[in-house]
Amino acid sequence: MDKEKIIDILSDKLRLVRTEYDFSQEKMALVLGLSKKTLIQIEKGRNKLGWAYAVALCAIFRESEILQMTLGGNPVETMETIALKDWGGPKNNTLGGKVWWDNLQEKGGFRLQKNVISGHYRILDNKNRRWYSSLNKDYIDEKFYYLSEENDK
Repeated sequence: MDKEKIIDILSDKLRLVRTEYDFSQEKMALVLGLSKKTLIQIEKGRNKLGWAYAVALCAIFRESEILQMTLGGNPVETMETIALKDWGGPKNNTLGGKVWWDNLQEKGGFRLQKNVISGHYRILDNKNRRWYSSLNKDYIDEKFYYLSEENDK
């Protein structure tokens, strides 16, 4: 998944998220910082969200069931992974990937997972803290090998 694909998907889901929160078009436009006219154009499929508005949508409405089901879990994590590419950030706590994640490997106290919807990868430790996220399988394999081998010593 790349930025354009995410923008397309989120533009298509904007009306559903607004409805989920029982927001009027005026309120949703205000919350996202769009004009009402632009919001209407997006909801009608005549226009698309910009990247900054897509990120804002995911951040503000991160608890949205629509966004979670669409992106396969935490929408903010998905946006971080796409925006930052091969990223090793702070060790964020996760829920461990019981719903939208396939465990690919486990070794040395680390678990390599792939999101079944977005296709991105992440590495978690045995306390479900995220160490790395990436869409690049080679990058994530290299980081997983390094972490698991270092921890096995």
